Amino acid sequence: MKKLNKLLYFYLGLSLSLTPKLALGTETTTTTQQINWFQAVILGMIQGLTEFLPISSTAHLKAIPVAIGWGDPGVTFTAIIQLGSIVAVIWYFWQDLREICLGMFQGIRTSDYQSLDFRLAMGIGLGTIPICLVGLGLKLLVEDLDNSPFRSMTAIAIASIVMSLLLALAEKFSQHKRNFEELRIKDGIWMGIAQTLALIPGVSRSGSTITAGLFGNLERSTAARFSFLLGIPAITIAGIVELKDVLSQGIAQSEIISVIIGLISSGIFSYLAIAWLIKYLQTKDTWIFVWYRLIFGLAILVGVGTKLIPN
Repeated sequence: MKKLNKLLYFYLGLSLSLTPKLALGTETTTTTQQINWFQAVILGMIQGLTEFLPISSTAHLKAIPVAIGWGDPGVTFTAIIQLGSIVAVIWYFWQDLREICLGMFQGIRTSDYQSLDFRLAMGIGLGTIPICLVGLGLKLLVEDLDNSPFRSMTAIAIASIVMSLLLALAEKFSQHKRNFEELRIKDGIWMGIAQTLALIPGVSRSGSTITAGLFGNLERSTAARFSFLLGIPAITIAGIVELKDVLSQGIAQSEIISVIIGLISSGIFSYLAIAWLIKYLQTKDTWIFVWYRLIFGLAILVGVGTKLIPN
């Protein structure tokens, strides 16, 4: 666990060291380029760590490759390596998911609607509805969503800063006293509503749900654990939709090896990030993520303002 702590702290430091390059380095472009195996490993690591740490995978997968001169990894590569994160979170929580499903049916059979497993299942189910409805609405109502100002670097920076401030408020004023056994159905609904904010690039799905959990006076590790469980249906549905779009376009044969490497890297680092964050929040607070997100967002704004990075 100490080695994993060092790895994650190194990654946070690496990302913070790169954000000034966005603001102060030479002008960058977002041209999609061929990805080699080394880049695939690093991009998979970025995806894996940032998907579950409350700092936004979308922001980092867009900003960091451009900052170090690799260009945009492309929609196809990004969509597929996200599947590694889905596999990792299901793998990590497989026993929990099994117990929740069996417990839910047992609760229905015995009319025990106050059992923890029934409450968790209902909370996850009801909490998934908001992001499905809002996501579908955006797809139908916003034309060319992927290239809209909604996904600009300015929007990502502002979202990162706003979420850092909200996490700071939650950390400062919440009581952090309710444990996992005290979760209620309305916690799932509340955190599910907060999860819809993750449709805004730069917000972070885990960041929005963990923040909402803290505002509900959950313990930090409880908020993180339930955030991951709540996110399983949402990220699985999103991953299937993205995979369908990617398969309809096809994958170049020259990209297959890099995509597989990125997928494996993403899965490994996603699993490590989940395990580390739950363990970390059992004894530590979230201030490291508050300051990281604030600095990251401000650096991007400076880069956009000085026209050294494309918006």
